[in-house]
Amino acid sequence: MKRRPRRYPSDLTDKEWEILKPLLPAPGANQKNSQRRIIDSLLYLDRTGCQWRWLPHEYPAWSSVYYHFAKWTKQEVWEGINTALGKIDRQKRGRTATPSGALIDSQSVKTSKEAGNVGFDGGKMIKGHKRHTLADTLGNLLKVVVTAANISDIAGAKLIVTNLADVFSTIQKIWADGGYRGNLIEWVQETLDAVLEIVSREPGQKGFKVQPKRWVIERTFAWLGNYRRLSKDYERLLSTSEAMIYLASINTMLTRIAR
Repeated sequence: MKRRPRRYPSDLTDKEWEILKPLLPAPGANQKNSQRRIIDSLLYLDRTGCQWRWLPHEYPAWSSVYYHFAKWTKQEVWEGINTALGKIDRQKRGRTATPSGALIDSQSVKTSKEAGNVGFDGGKMIKGHKRHTLADTLGNLLKVVVTAANISDIAGAKLIVTNLADVFSTIQKIWADGGYRGNLIEWVQETLDAVLEIVSREPGQKGFKVQPKRWVIERTFAWLGNYRRLSKDYERLLSTSEAMIYLASINTMLTRIAR
């Protein structure tokens, strides 16, 4: 089989495409552009942070790329693919397909002027959106919910944990920092039948120190930080923000699995 040349570093390799292809919806009968080129376009946009209309001319028309992106976002395709790849990656590393442990944290980011549902995070002094994130103990993204930045960590955690058992019923423990302390511990036990363990700073600790387990989700944020589209939230819709995060996670896991 003749290898297709990669036009840009963000384009999928043949091996990555073979892994991803079965996870995508079946192409429509009248679909003109290949799904692979659509995905390549989206990865370029997510990785470089360019605007939709500034996609290089080697890719399909931006309007066609956006059409498929919006359709798959509405159908929750990105979250489904992310979950499927997470299972593949875990099994490849000798783990069970679904995790028994997870970590939760949030990240407040500034938004562009077009963004909707904006709030102010008084703790971080940031006006924008907040990314409530759940990752497994390998650092792979399990679920993300984007809200206005004024939504508390506890309220965001409840948005993540609600219905989580439908996909990740094996989770028995979730690690979190002190911002999640309070009645959330009992709520998680009742809702998910899991233990929420607060990882606290050592008594008298000054400055930064790596916390057990907690460093894993910080690495998750670092992986996502490789995608310039996520350097701030440029999206108008919260659902689009979540989709861009899942897309970055998908690309990260694809690279690892293919390697």
